[in-house]
Amino acid sequence: MHQNWVFGYGSLMWNPGFRFAERRRAVIHGYHRSLCMLSHMYRGTPERPGLVLGLDVGGACHGIAFRVADEDWAQTTAYLRAREQVTNMYHELVKPVRLIGDEAQRVPALTYAVDRTHRQYAGRLSLEEQLHHVRQGHGQSGACSDYVLSTVQHLREAGIRDHPLEKLAHALMRI
Repeated sequence: MHQNWVFGYGSLMWNPGFRFAERRRAVIHGYHRSLCMLSHMYRGTPERPGLVLGLDVGGACHGIAFRVADEDWAQTTAYLRAREQVTNMYHELVKPVRLIGDEAQRVPALTYAVDRTHRQYAGRLSLEEQLHHVRQGHGQSGACSDYVLSTVQHLREAGIRDHPLEKLAHALMRI
């Protein structure tokens, strides 16, 4: 049986927007979750960019893998391309992920990793630089600060710790 999986590491974890048959915690190796992409639409504007998450090279990232039924696959990939590739700042990749709870089970999953050559790639930012962009960012999907705080909340609910994001959330809540 052919299996179709999607790996989510940001808002896809709690707001996939597509039908799925199964949802599992998973880890991808060779990439880490990073608040490294300037958002000119969903969480900011070109004049006042916010930040959104991307999978950047190095390390490992815990997230959520969604199994999608064959009959829903074409619609799911079309939806994800429309959602994730608005400005083509990600590379669409199929990479192996390890499903948590079944250590031996590795599955190929569709995911989106940052394009480091894209003009919206911000790279590794200091906490102060992140705070600046997150506080100013507001776009079609709302406030960037809400995006960061919601991501941290949903990661915690899934039993996933992301120390850099938690540090940023803590700094946001102090203000």
